[in-house]
Amino acid sequence: MKIISPTQHGYLDYITVVLFLIAPSLLGLTGTAGTIAYLLAGIHLAMTLVTDFPLGVVKKLPFTMHGWVERVVGPALVLLPFVLGFDGLAMGFYALVGIVIILVGLLTDYQWPQ
Repeated sequence: MKIISPTQHGYLDYITVVLFLIAPSLLGLTGTAGTIAYLLAGIHLAMTLVTDFPLGVVKKLPFTMHGWVERVVGPALVLLPFVLGFDGLAMGFYALVGIVIILVGLLTDYQWPQ
């Protein structure tokens, strides 16, 4: 069941960028955990801006490819805290964001335009 439209997905993408930007300050993510959050904010913003969907600006990356990137990123974020040895809030943050990205991906209609 694909209940998230491309426009709604775009809003969620921009919210995700903000979440990655504020997570280090809000949760006290320092060192590698904080740096990765800032890097992911920039990467996610760039990918969203270049995606060919309603809230994209440059519209070069097909929305279906955007979806495939998120299909890789979601599980990678779930595994990241274990691979890098994060604990506490850093572990919870990355695992939770990864799960949310997986769920959003499963619920998004990537077949746009129709």
